[in-house]
Amino acid sequence: MKHIIFPAFITIALFACSKKNNKTSTPEIPSTVTATVPEVYKKIYGATSITSDGTYITIKSKGLPDHTSPYYATTNSLYENFSGTTFAGATFSKNPNSISEKTYTFKIPLDPKVAVSHQATPLGPIGVSLNGVPFFNQYAGPNQPLTNEIVSFDKYWGHPAPGGMYHYHVEPLFLTTVKASKSALLGYLLDGFPVYGPEEFGVAVDESKLDIYHGHTNPTTEYPNGIYHYHITNKDPYINGNGYYGTPGTISQ
Repeated sequence: MKHIIFPAFITIALFACSKKNNKTSTPEIPSTVTATVPEVYKKIYGATSITSDGTYITIKSKGLPDHTSPYYATTNSLYENFSGTTFAGATFSKNPNSISEKTYTFKIPLDPKVAVSHQATPLGPIGVSLNGVPFFNQYAGPNQPLTNEIVSFDKYWGHPAPGGMYHYHVEPLFLTTVKASKSALLGYLLDGFPVYGPEEFGVAVDESKLDIYHGHTNPTTEYPNGIYHYHITNKDPYINGNGYYGTPGTISQ
């Protein structure tokens, strides 16, 4: 996999939790959440802190997935050997990288709006999932499809990059099948717009009705008055299409 590049337009958050999680469990709340943070952002349970200055939501995290993976050290309680098939029926083949703890601070717009000029998503993190693991775009390298990387996706369809950053290019299966559902809010892209699963209120999303950014405007459980949001599906571009719908925030580590 190519080395990850972090332009000034990126943002992330990650975390560590218990091995025993299920759909009926109560989501953990980040250890530090200020009173100005809207309730919906508290669903990002993988963050170590979430704050707001009224313009941006700032999320800090360690970048550690809360589910098992063969990419954890064998001494870690979340280590689990894995073999068989992974995403798209590919036969799993472990890459040489290992999960390592990170220190991320990212800012996303509190009140996102459609951008006048849409920026392309970069290599590296393009958003953050609820468990704090970053989303990556549909490329393994500059305009290189994921064809040869899919084999290294673990049981929950994630893998680490060189340097240890664990991430999802495709559906975060732990969130859609264990912690929540395929219709659930799964996180946010760096432009502040939410990301949902491959279903909408229990019905499979019709990809032909998504725009070039892989989203649309509809009511959701968290936003009953409607909001632009992305949908993760199991076909390229998976999470995001031709760039950010809004203007992305920033990331530091």
